[in-house]
Amino acid sequence: MDENSATNGTHEVILDVNKDVSRTTQPSRSCVNVSFLQKLVAEVVGTYFLIFAGCASVVVNKNNNNVVTHPGISIVWGLVVMVLVYSVGHISGAHFNPAVTIAFASTRRFPLKQVPVYVVAQVVGSTLASATLRLLFSGKETQFSGTLPSGSNLQAFVIEFLITFFLMFVISGVATDDRAIGELAGIAVGSTVLLNVMFAGPITGASMNPARSIGPAILHNEYRGIWIYIVSPTLGAVAGTWVYNTIRYTDKPLREITKSTSFLKGVGRSGSSR
Repeated sequence: MDENSATNGTHEVILDVNKDVSRTTQPSRSCVNVSFLQKLVAEVVGTYFLIFAGCASVVVNKNNNNVVTHPGISIVWGLVVMVLVYSVGHISGAHFNPAVTIAFASTRRFPLKQVPVYVVAQVVGSTLASATLRLLFSGKETQFSGTLPSGSNLQAFVIEFLITFFLMFVISGVATDDRAIGELAGIAVGSTVLLNVMFAGPITGASMNPARSIGPAILHNEYRGIWIYIVSPTLGAVAGTWVYNTIRYTDKPLREITKSTSFLKGVGRSGSSR
């Protein structure tokens, strides 16, 4: 979820953070260095606070007669994503999500050899956050902060695929295309998460993130439907970034693209005739 953008090279990682990785790792041919360790720490810490804040809103809502409300939970998820993108996006790329990392790697925008370590860092962050929540809110009835399908597995699979597709499509557009306004990436991605949680939360929990579901599942030993939250978001993210890639490539500069738009041309003609 990096808000930075770069050029559209086919053999070059698009995100600025990944350019740094390729620059620092090529001489030693190793991804284990100080810069990469900083990225891993950023992913662990970022995923920790993402899951802590988002799942805390769920637990507090359940323990206090729905005081947070479902719209409130949606806002919390959207805001924490936005804040973290602006906080560590320039360090690690602010993935916080194995599906996002795998999707970027599938289009060669992230080094494939670093994917397993990034995924482990994200799952560790999620598990630590879930453990913190369980310690803080343990009582007579421990609330499960993970995700479970409220309907059929097929319904949950399709919804998770669609909302993760939508999320990754937006991420690909605002965070990797140099024609987009990169400074607004955090707002766009956070708003997309808010929107998805708003309508899909009551049905699937609106995971969009395997790490978000795996962490609470491990702490609560609740694995019903966990395969849905691992497979479906991953497929949805890969599909989303590939679909965006099919429409992003053009040899035309932005100025020429806007001039070719019929609406803008019409406005220009009407303005010049006055």
